[in-house]
Amino acid sequence: MSEDRSEQPKGWFGKLTQAFSDEPRSREDLLSDLRQASDENLLDSEALTIMEGAMQVSDMQVREAMLPRSQMVVVEADQTPKEFLPVIISSAHSRFPVIGETPDEILGILLAKDLLPLILEGDTESFDLKSKLRPATFVPESKRLNVLLKEFRVTRNHMAIVMDEYGGVSGLITIEDVLEEIVGEIEDEHDSEEDDGNIKPFEENAYIIKALTPVEDFNEYFSVGFPEDDFDTLGGIVTQHFGHLPKKDETVDIDGFTFKVLSADTRRIRLLQVTRNG
Repeated sequence: MSEDRSEQPKGWFGKLTQAFSDEPRSREDLLSDLRQASDENLLDSEALTIMEGAMQVSDMQVREAMLPRSQMVVVEADQTPKEFLPVIISSAHSRFPVIGETPDEILGILLAKDLLPLILEGDTESFDLKSKLRPATFVPESKRLNVLLKEFRVTRNHMAIVMDEYGGVSGLITIEDVLEEIVGEIEDEHDSEEDDGNIKPFEENAYIIKALTPVEDFNEYFSVGFPEDDFDTLGGIVTQHFGHLPKKDETVDIDGFTFKVLSADTRRIRLLQVTRNG
């Protein structure tokens, strides 16, 4: 007895159409149908993840995906190239908010690529940071992520400064942050660095070092013997020698090294410039 092939779905599209023959009545029904389609191999797991993420983003606000103010890497408008270049090199970001007298005074956005003339010409004395700034985009914490993504696409902006209800800066958000809510974590070459990426030569006898660098890694790199029993990280040892939580630009000498704080917040040191003396 021959089969009536006209009644069978043909190909992937036909199977998917048959799976959705009963129209979903709610978002929950649609998600259930999508997951069932994935279970039946009509959708692969990555496609399902993207669909679920896209639906979730429409319900999310900027405050749920932003980078908090305490973790922002910023450049101060009155810094010289020698002062801000170590931070830019170490963070490996492509865009940096530039602040004025206070962290709430955002003057604009500095693109790392706009520093290429500085490197080529080598004229750090006459470099005018403010002339290189791009306009900053400001958004409220309550803005919907799907609306922000559409605005990013239309304006071709990749970063926005997030403001709280009192007009202060509460963080920043990038187009990558929004896309990661849809497709999952996006790793680049900087995300996959080994631990030795914590220590980067900057100039002769000077290094940019993350404060979270394990003490044993610092000892191995420099062939020294900083104590490893009391503190796990270099930041812990530096903070102990200061006797308080240091602020940006404070320095301390420890066993033949000068440690200068390049970045810190109210809770911890984040980045150090280390010079080996002698």
